[in-house]
Amino acid sequence: MGDSVPGLALLGAGTFALSQYVPKLGELAHLASVKVIWSRSQDSATKGLQKVCTYAPKAEAKWGEEGLDAILEDKSIHAVAVVLPAQAQLEIVLRALKAGKHVIQEKPVSSSVAEARDAWSAYQALAGKDVKLPIWAVAENYRFEPALIQAGKFVKDLGTIMGVQVLIEAPMNSSSPYFSSTWRRDPKFRGGFMIDGGVHFIAGLRMVMGCEVASLSAIATHVDQTLPPPDNVSALLQLWNGTAGVINICYSATSRKMVWRVVGSLGTVEAERGVQNGQHGYKTTYQPMKGDTQEIFCAFAGVQEELRVFIEDVQKCVFEGMSSEQADKRSSVLEAMRDVAVIEAMLNSSDNKGAPTVVELGLT
Repeated sequence: MGDSVPGLALLGAGTFALSQYVPKLGELAHLASVKVIWSRSQDSATKGLQKVCTYAPKAEAKWGEEGLDAILEDKSIHAVAVVLPAQAQLEIVLRALKAGKHVIQEKPVSSSVAEARDAWSAYQALAGKDVKLPIWAVAENYRFEPALIQAGKFVKDLGTIMGVQVLIEAPMNSSSPYFSSTWRRDPKFRGGFMIDGGVHFIAGLRMVMGCEVASLSAIATHVDQTLPPPDNVSALLQLWNGTAGVINICYSATSRKMVWRVVGSLGTVEAERGVQNGQHGYKTTYQPMKGDTQEIFCAFAGVQEELRVFIEDVQKCVFEGMSSEQADKRSSVLEAMRDVAVIEAMLNSSDNKGAPTVVELGLT
């Protein structure tokens, strides 16, 4: 099997890597062979290996600069999944791309639009006459959630759109495994949980609406002093097609609620996070002006789906000669940067007392 499927290294052995990537890669073991788990520390890499070895008995643990260099030089490793603190990711992502590895990195793609553009320019510069660019994908699993995808399809039948509402209450407290993470609290990482998690909700908005956010006016506040600022933001949005909308993201909430609701001349569509038969996922409800209401519930599947699609694209590049430009666009750097751009515009608007702010889009 090792010669027929791509080899993969997991770079990172933190909470999300171990709780999500390790089991999901196990479920996809027939598509990719996990050869190495790497961490900056020997202890983390060794602990991570214990979990990976349940389905990849020949996998190795590597750590530090020496271990990373060995991974990047290993020709049997075709791809890497980079699941590290946002501040550390881009440097390692670019090193891996330069070494010819296909890369999927965790969101956010960067801490700012400017940083993403600089990294994109460095990536493009790797291309040469006889050098094909490897895939650079960004893991934004909301674009792969079946219920949100279906919501976007229903929205196309709503006629004239009168408005969109996004309400996010996502309690971030000591019961969360991410609450104490130091990198999200780094003052140099502007936005903290708001940019790290906020890109999810923007990805959902953009996908459901099938349209970009053109401009916005936002106010951000800092209520819970145990969280880095800001922990709340409210914004008035205008989309490219002229549709108006509102979004409220609250990390200091005491209850959980996540809803995307679109109102049109021919009905409404609502996607809401919930639990059904013990499974966590999203319920999408389509209420047409005429006809019966339709409801679908889909359990969370975004992380596995984005990894499956990435691995299948890598397989096609490695064994079938596919170009990286043909890889699934939902994981493209452009998509990920546009999520960051909306959150960045919210923060900039709030810094200017809610002044209308254009969302910067595009890569050069």
